Amino acid sequence: MNAGIYDVVHRRRDVRAQFTGAPIPEDVLHRILTAAHAAPSVGLSQPWDFIIVEDPAVRRAFHDHVQHERTTFAATLTTAAADHFARIKIDGVLESSLSIVVTYDPDRGSPAVLGRHAIADAGLYSVCLAIQNLWLAATAEDLGVGWVSFYREPHLRQLLGIPTGIRPVAWLCVGPVTHLEAVPDLERHGWRHRRPVEAAIHHNRW
Repeated sequence: MNAGIYDVVHRRRDVRAQFTGAPIPEDVLHRILTAAHAAPSVGLSQPWDFIIVEDPAVRRAFHDHVQHERTTFAATLTTAAADHFARIKIDGVLESSLSIVVTYDPDRGSPAVLGRHAIADAGLYSVCLAIQNLWLAATAEDLGVGWVSFYREPHLRQLLGIPTGIRPVAWLCVGPVTHLEAVPDLERHGWRHRRPVEAAIHHNRW
């Protein structure tokens, strides 16, 4: 058994508050992007692209949008839940070294993407595998990654000039960190608790 991969899987965290802002060496950035690009994909379509965002003005504009969406979400909560949510940091857009936006091109490999004819979302699943590869590689390099999901796709498409038909899947904040928390943020803050693996396992039928 290679314990290294299990260590990385369990150390991986969705980082918000621990970024140092220190630069990422070019060779390290290349390694984690190469790991992402090595992910399996339906029909070998490799439907992903990676936009590296370093421009402070672009990051500030995105951060402002994220804060607006945070307010929108908070307005849907009960008073108690909103008070709880107010104490939770949801992004590291400004604090991280850079961001990587991962996109999905459903037309790559068309018109006949082998393996996608019955499951239209198989290409999107492939992009998520690339994201997971990137995340695990970054963790192995002692970098933190945080997936920001408080945004509207049309806003991000316009902000980054993403062509029509290309879907932004993830804005990832990436960079060196002071540490990785032993317990994931939402568990530490008491927002939700992890299910035991036994509760998720079924045999033969649901």
